[in-house]
Amino acid sequence: MKRLLIHIILVFVCGSLSAQDAVTNSGNLQIHSGASVAGFGNFTNTTTAVLTNNGNLYLKANISNSEAGMPIGTGTLYINGSSAQSLNGTQEFITLNLVSNNAAGITLNNNLSVNGTHTFTNGIITTSATPNYLIYQSGSSYSGDADTRHVNGWVKKLGTTNFIFPLGNGTVERTVAIGSLSASSEFNARYLGSTANSSQVQLPLRTVDVNESWPITKVAGGTATVTLNWDRSKVYFPNYILPDLAVAGYNGSIWADNGGTASGNAATTGTITSNSISTFNSFTFGSKSWVLPVTLISFTARKQDNYTLVEWQTEKENNIDTHTIERSDDGSTFYQISKTSGRNSGLTEQYYIHDNAPIRTIAYYRLRTTDNDRKEKFSRIVAISNGTNADKLVLFTNPVHNKIILFATGTLTGNFKYQLSTMNGQLIQKGELTVLNGGEYEIPFKNDLQPGTYSLKVTSKQQFFYFKLLKL
Repeated sequence: MKRLLIHIILVFVCGSLSAQDAVTNSGNLQIHSGASVAGFGNFTNTTTAVLTNNGNLYLKANISNSEAGMPIGTGTLYINGSSAQSLNGTQEFITLNLVSNNAAGITLNNNLSVNGTHTFTNGIITTSATPNYLIYQSGSSYSGDADTRHVNGWVKKLGTTNFIFPLGNGTVERTVAIGSLSASSEFNARYLGSTANSSQVQLPLRTVDVNESWPITKVAGGTATVTLNWDRSKVYFPNYILPDLAVAGYNGSIWADNGGTASGNAATTGTITSNSISTFNSFTFGSKSWVLPVTLISFTARKQDNYTLVEWQTEKENNIDTHTIERSDDGSTFYQISKTSGRNSGLTEQYYIHDNAPIRTIAYYRLRTTDNDRKEKFSRIVAISNGTNADKLVLFTNPVHNKIILFATGTLTGNFKYQLSTMNGQLIQKGELTVLNGGEYEIPFKNDLQPGTYSLKVTSKQQFFYFKLLKL
């Protein structure tokens, strides 16, 4: 292949220039608006060069840049070879717009800076472990990202706006987002297919997701939030209970709770956004409860003629020791009524038991699943009324997560006032509750209630109910 050295000023005003030669620019190469330069072989921009792209520059082979302070220009850089390409050199390559279109992939051994728009058309962009970055300057954006079109490596974002990092592992895209920035910031992020030091967990977290994590470093700036997402069709997501889910942040020695409220479905997709944080390292999903190697599809209880039928269905059982059915007659104290060994077939399994003990007013049932390592997980609590006309207000679930659920038996009706207090009498929340002919009634927590033990008083002119509840 011939090598072309450019020492003089070349100005492309209109039309296009095509060549297959390797090109070295050590002079002044200007591409004016409306002009296109295409077909170069390996392209080198030296320390003495000036490259100004106000048109369209198509590069189909390897690129090297050593020009310091390259002008942004007003044009578009197309990296669109048919075989693998790399960007090299000692100075970052700067462009206004970028189109990446190479199914064989592009490797960044040098920084590539986008100031306008980046269009992912085809292929994975891989950054070196040095590290080098695909840089999105303040005000820049991208489009077209997907499983087959994203960055496998480091991405840098500057500015004040929320940003979703187009990251992945080269096979699937697994983005991470920052938001609510308090100041102009500089963040670096990448995706990892594993979680380091996953056993080093600080309470209230019990465990963290070992399957994926996102290192995020803050070079400059203030506080921000971090939004993680899961997609079980791409990467396995544990059988987490959503109210127990949190963003876990690694502080260099331990995974700690960074808060957040999750939305979605643990079996499919969902997201969670952290509290506002100022310290950044690595992030993944954390759970405030143990996760066992089983998926509970359903857990129900139904009153039959002279017994209660309790049924549950599981899938993907593995390493499960026992399923224990527990009952409570007051919504607080549970006792065992049945124990069944886990089948561990890996298939969908159906279980059931008959509870022949009579129900005085209301009975509560829950499933305790224990694995061979003695870790335990509880199902939701279900309640069964005996169908009598006893008018009573009972606590439907205890412990509680983000709300209190009360169950009115019989034909209980009336206007009630409630007070939620700490055990030393400090009022946390109060309000009114209207009960119409029994049924379920919810009291959502208005504030971020800390875990602990609380008292709930529900009163009317004729009746008084008192509950002691545990907030997880």
